[in-house]
Amino acid sequence: MKSAAYSPVVDGFSQRGAAVRYAEQRPPHDLADVVHVFWQLRTLAPLPADFHYHAVPDACVNLLFNQIDTDVAGITALHTEATTLKLGTVFHYVGVQFFPGAWQGDRAEIQDRYVGTAYQGGLPLVHFNRQLAGLDFVAMGPVLAELVRWCMAQGQVRGHPLTAAILSRLDAIRTVSDMAALAGVSTRQLQRTLKQVTGFAPHDLLKVLRLQQSFRRHHLDLYADQSHFTHAFRQAIGYTPGQYRKAFGVRFPQDGDEGDD
Repeated sequence: MKSAAYSPVVDGFSQRGAAVRYAEQRPPHDLADVVHVFWQLRTLAPLPADFHYHAVPDACVNLLFNQIDTDVAGITALHTEATTLKLGTVFHYVGVQFFPGAWQGDRAEIQDRYVGTAYQGGLPLVHFNRQLAGLDFVAMGPVLAELVRWCMAQGQVRGHPLTAAILSRLDAIRTVSDMAALAGVSTRQLQRTLKQVTGFAPHDLLKVLRLQQSFRRHHLDLYADQSHFTHAFRQAIGYTPGQYRKAFGVRFPQDGDEGDD
């Protein structure tokens, strides 16, 4: 199974510069089918104003760890709409981002909002969060990998051939029927299996994956026309593409075209 063709974009940051650091590291080879990246987002000095983190839907599930208060951890994911999280002026978060379909733990534990309370679930997230405390980000990698392997041994995380087939052939998918054909199942089987594995109906998953692709491919390769793209982007992200570009310094493949706002 191979999901590496799918590479979700980094979410929007309200402030960039020397006082805020975002970093990623790739997982070990044996985890590459289920983990996209290990990541860290932290302040290096207090900020003059609250930091706003604009999370974009990507169909991924994250394990989230607050390194300032190690009792605070959680499982997070968005559905089809972005959300803005106010993180304050001092923060330090570390996480594991799983590919769509890899997380098979209790979906009732997944949160789509700010995580600010102590973790009360059945996973050893607080135990591992305390192991991470005081380590530099590179040294956190083996600890995070150990946690993922523990989750795999417990059946909480595993690769799935259906989602792997979809993610490896995104360029060939324009419709739900394309998705079913590439996965080698009927549309009815696709509906049932995707809902069970990812929590998404096929149409909603396609909407999210197409949105993610729009950050890397020209929108006319993905949408019927400029108006369709702008409407879909604004509905999911809360900004038009032009507004998002200005707010977060993101460039799109079509930048320079006429009327891309």
